[in-house]
Amino acid sequence: MARELVWTGFVTLDGVMDSPGGDVEGHPGGGWVFRTPFEEAAFALKGEELADTGALLFGRRSYQAFAPFWSQSADHAAYQDLPKYVLSTTLGEQDLVGGWGETTILRSVDDVAALKQTDGGGIFVHGSGEVARSLADAGLIDRYNLLVFPVLLGEGKSIFSRSNQAEQRLTLRESEAYGNGVVKAVYDVVR
Repeated sequence: MARELVWTGFVTLDGVMDSPGGDVEGHPGGGWVFRTPFEEAAFALKGEELADTGALLFGRRSYQAFAPFWSQSADHAAYQDLPKYVLSTTLGEQDLVGGWGETTILRSVDDVAALKQTDGGGIFVHGSGEVARSLADAGLIDRYNLLVFPVLLGEGKSIFSRSNQAEQRLTLRESEAYGNGVVKAVYDVVR
């Protein structure tokens, strides 16, 4: 049985995931998560995911943004011992963050497909919009754990392909709305 591959993250109502915590990637609307009133319950999904997480998968840019911070963060201590994978054609071993546990560089979507066939828990993709689109286009994403924010940006990076493609159906696994307008939407990909 294949391991479940899950994309998890924050998106705007119009599907933009670009720079939710700041303007690191240069999006003029970056930082929209922090401009939404904080409600602890709205972020409970992130803690709940840990029980299902057997490994973390990042694209190069997301790895380079998250790894230096998460490797030192008490809030992300549970990630310390999880295997980590980075899908990149350019990253070298010398670019990996030391002291953050086992990290393996994957070079292709086929490598991710092979990883899904190994033993272990779910593989969770954080951020990594371009990687998410590539994995979805290859039919490898099994679930989307979304926290949808009441924000419209109009443009920016999306995890969802904007090209004309065959319809992909999803089944709602669970949802919940919070007082700050954030909606949790967990969808399984229908195969």
